[in-house]
Amino acid sequence: MKFSARLLSACVAGAALSLSLFCAAPSAADKAFTLTSPQLKDGGVMGMDQVFNAFGCTGKNVSPELVWSDPPKGTRSFAVTVYDPDAPTGSGWWHWVVSNIPADVRSLKLNASAGKSLPAGAVESLTDFGAPGYGGACPPPGDKPHRYVVTVYALDTADIGVTPQTLPAMAGFSRYGKVLGSASLTVTYSR
Repeated sequence: MKFSARLLSACVAGAALSLSLFCAAPSAADKAFTLTSPQLKDGGVMGMDQVFNAFGCTGKNVSPELVWSDPPKGTRSFAVTVYDPDAPTGSGWWHWVVSNIPADVRSLKLNASAGKSLPAGAVESLTDFGAPGYGGACPPPGDKPHRYVVTVYALDTADIGVTPQTLPAMAGFSRYGKVLGSASLTVTYSR
């Protein structure tokens, strides 16, 4: 049987498309790991409640409520970070680092930071403000809007071995190799 090059090409393309649609079609069990917040809308601007209250900033410094769903199978704990990659430090700025959040938890309450209502076992480590707990946005006046990346990590271990005195980079190193998946949202703020 003889096929024209055009017909053969169309058959190959059709088979490839069918195969890619079959392979890419998610099952009902393969939902995306997601993160949302009533206070922080992905792509939006941070409100004054989540802005720092020092260094010339006059916000309320309230940690946002965070809600996540559909973590990867095998998740044994979560970690949450808030990071500003635009801070003029050469290494960004860590605003919040929370680890060892139990695997059955799916949210952090509004103003949960600093021991107010974190889940039992969760540990807040040092931020770049030099203390554990949430430290809100406070970019230098006149800078372009800074991005604040809020991330929840699903981890394959219940305890990554951090303390309230663990530096942000060390907390990141302690997560290394243990992350099953992550979900993020990004907001901006300037003054």
